[in-house]
Amino acid sequence: MKHFFSPRVRVVLLIAILLAVVLTVVGNLTDMNLPDMVVKGVLTPIRTGASKLTDQAEQLYNYMFGYESLEAENAALKEQLAQLQEDARLADSVARENARLRALLELTTAREDFKLVDSYIISRSSQEWSSNFTINKGTSSGITEGMCAITANGEVVGLVSEAGPNYAVVKSVLDSSLEISATIASSGYNGMVQGGYASGLEGLLRMDYLPSSAVIRNHDQVVTSGSTVYPRNLIIGYVVDAGFDDTGVAKYALLEPAVNVGSLEQVFIVTDYNAGC
Repeated sequence: MKHFFSPRVRVVLLIAILLAVVLTVVGNLTDMNLPDMVVKGVLTPIRTGASKLTDQAEQLYNYMFGYESLEAENAALKEQLAQLQEDARLADSVARENARLRALLELTTAREDFKLVDSYIISRSSQEWSSNFTINKGTSSGITEGMCAITANGEVVGLVSEAGPNYAVVKSVLDSSLEISATIASSGYNGMVQGGYASGLEGLLRMDYLPSSAVIRNHDQVVTSGSTVYPRNLIIGYVVDAGFDDTGVAKYALLEPAVNVGSLEQVFIVTDYNAGC
């Protein structure tokens, strides 16, 4: 009898008895029976793991949803910014157009003899010796070669050098081959103005053949003398420097053009005028 249970069996029985006692005590304290404790003991780790996975999935979903929401908001803000920029450009364009129309009204009121064709610059070309641009009106609008181009403020822009049915090329005042009879408005001294490209004075004009005794001041206004090509008193530019030419018997003046040819959008072609005015 004393050898009925082996040592190993006795150990197993002892552990089983202790476990039964522990479960009985825990059951009495928690009002849970043995199956409940077994189920909870097995499911609790699973539930804990599942809860963590659920939390992580929820965080991932919130992150993805939040990212998509931010991305959509960013796209909407970019669209609003683009619209605001377009509105600003449109407002600037309208403001410039209104300013040109007001200036043109003053010009046509002062020079009722002018017949003008409005046009817009569609391309530009500048080389070492020349400067010209193309406009969107041509012979079908009454424009022909040799007509004068001006701004709404009555400033000389250039001369039409070529004309097609729906376009014309204008040689600007900066072109070295363009010569304009001119007068210093304050003193009446006459000379000839041409673009400074040929003499290395890019962006400036040069007025030659002025008397050696001429008193020339900076900021003096220079205007057209009047001819069959250029109406009288159109603004050419303003004196920025002066000196004697190479012969020493005549003076010259350097002029800043009245108009910035590179920033022009619109010009007016004088198709007819009274040369006596």
